[in-house]
Amino acid sequence: MYAIVENRGKQYRVTRGEELLVDRLAAPVGELVAFDRVLMIGQEKGRQPRIGRPAVEGARVLAEVIRHEKGPKIRMLNYSECYQTKRGHRQQYTRVRIQEIIPQ
Repeated sequence: MYAIVENRGKQYRVTRGEELLVDRLAAPVGELVAFDRVLMIGQEKGRQPRIGRPAVEGARVLAEVIRHEKGPKIRMLNYSECYQTKRGHRQQYTRVRIQEIIPQ
């Protein structure tokens, strides 16, 4: 069984046991988090995929927080006639492991 969940404007296709990298969550390591906005559930036995309008009611995906990570450093240079400016950015992520998909 798989599900398509939305978190902070991004959509992810998830299956049970899969590890997923999402934008940083305010949850400590080891805690279970729930993704309540499930857009679709597929491959249920003997059933057609359930597509939500906009979300499948009562469906949830439970995931365990494994660790918090940082993405690669991105460097930007701005040039002007008299000077140049160098800036950088590192996106923060949370790695989660999908524990359970609850279709309801």
